[in-house]
Amino acid sequence: MSEVGAVTRPLIDDEGRLDLIDNFYPPAHAAELFATLLAELDWREESITVYGRRVAVPRLVCWYGDRGAVYTYSGVRHEPLPWTATLQDVRAAVQVRTGWAFNSVLGNLYRDGNDAMGWHADKERELGAEPRIAALSLGATRVFKLRHNKRREVISVPLEASGLLLMSGRLQHCWRHAVPKTRRRVGPRINLTFRCILPSAGRQDGLS
Repeated sequence: MSEVGAVTRPLIDDEGRLDLIDNFYPPAHAAELFATLLAELDWREESITVYGRRVAVPRLVCWYGDRGAVYTYSGVRHEPLPWTATLQDVRAAVQVRTGWAFNSVLGNLYRDGNDAMGWHADKERELGAEPRIAALSLGATRVFKLRHNKRREVISVPLEASGLLLMSGRLQHCWRHAVPKTRRRVGPRINLTFRCILPSAGRQDGLS
């Protein structure tokens, strides 16, 4: 279960909402959870289409969810794998804390500082008009950057183990985000981004 004393810190409340809950799980629980997810999830190498050519995604990924929670981005259609018991437990804890409902989760495994996520926004139509996304970090600390689309303002947020990032409102329409490469020696990191896919929504390709 998450720590009762964990506090929600507002980071952005301007054309979107971004909050961070530090220490969502106690350190020992977070470390155990990281090891379990690293071993049991179906981590896969993927490639995406960029300017007409296929390139390798610089991280490992997996997609789990309810039946029908299909997610398509960058030309890749993701059919959900059935929930594991561990992911079910994490989803339940996140839903209780946030009051949000989720039917799917995207897992990203950053093996070292060379693995990264480029600038993008999670605004595919199947996520709805104002997506609510909860992202749990486990393992090594990595910097999460946000950039406002018009002002070009950049915000940097170090995401430590067991930090739960909450994105909502117009954030995906007004801001883009990324996890850049780093030259520092860093260990592996797992990020679980819980989402709610709207099965009846029209599909369109984008980034995630």
